[in-house]
Amino acid sequence: MKINREPDFRNIEAVLEKRIPSRPTLFEFYLNNRLYSKYGSPYFKERDNDVFPEYQGMIMAYKNLGYDYATIKGCDLSFKPLGKKTQRTISLNDNVKIWDRESFNKFPWPDPEEYDYSRLKEAEDFMPSGMKLIVFGAGGVLENVITLLGYENLCMLLYDDPQLVEDVFEKVGTIFIQYYDIVSKYPSVGAVMSNDDWGFNTQTMLSVDDMRRLVFPWHKEIVRRAHQAGKYAILHSCGNYSKIEEDIINDMKYDAKHSYEDNIIPVEKAYEAWRGKIAVLGGLDLNFMICADEEEIFNRSRTLVEASMRYGGYALGTGNSVPDYVPDSHYEAMIRAALVE
Repeated sequence: MKINREPDFRNIEAVLEKRIPSRPTLFEFYLNNRLYSKYGSPYFKERDNDVFPEYQGMIMAYKNLGYDYATIKGCDLSFKPLGKKTQRTISLNDNVKIWDRESFNKFPWPDPEEYDYSRLKEAEDFMPSGMKLIVFGAGGVLENVITLLGYENLCMLLYDDPQLVEDVFEKVGTIFIQYYDIVSKYPSVGAVMSNDDWGFNTQTMLSVDDMRRLVFPWHKEIVRRAHQAGKYAILHSCGNYSKIEEDIINDMKYDAKHSYEDNIIPVEKAYEAWRGKIAVLGGLDLNFMICADEEEIFNRSRTLVEASMRYGGYALGTGNSVPDYVPDSHYEAMIRAALVE
């Protein structure tokens, strides 16, 4: 699939400002190594000791696929132990690190100031003209608290030791504020993205009151500081958000929301409800992307593209990301809907 389109971050800016971009615009959180290799060659290679060539390939893949930006992490900051392998499925109670005050005090908390952000500077010289980075984090505030405490333990500690829970949230939230402060200073960065899953199919992971008390204030501050630095702020969050819509839009003031599932709310309905209030990014359900045929994918995508060019505030993409079990031809049918004149 040959694509002839030069990146222009002003299109994403228009979407994030709920305006109509100059042309149909694409958005994706991340792709997969097969697509990065296919469209980012010869720069992309599997990660080794030399980190930046991997990101060069990712940047070029986004450019060659018709995107106006590329997403990368600003550094290798992590709350997880070194050497732990990524798995397709995980338990939310696995490898608990903190269970009491002593383990909290002993935990080796990462210091964002000690990490290497040079990839963000090097990208300034490498990226094609008109392109910028959207920088995401090592998970999000709630995700990392769950990683450290375990989900079941977190729920019990809310009653057994609420001060410990508050202290863990404060520690994690403060680290993310520092991280996004640092990455927002780079001219190569056009927007930041908080990637923090908040819910199940039917409800938020914690009660709405606890979400508002423990989680949302940190996101509100991340957004405030990003805006203060002249950057846009995007929320990537899976789960049912029906009871926290106003928090996302009016309290935290995110510029855009990403991650949608048809069994929660189809993106078309979300776009209709949120249009003019917050930008809607992506949305084609992954089950649909896998099971539908290419014509169905193209037609649904084209309908969304046509609506976006009438009303603005929307960029086409999947509901979450493009894992390697999505056939390339299905992904290409989706983006083709935004690339045809």
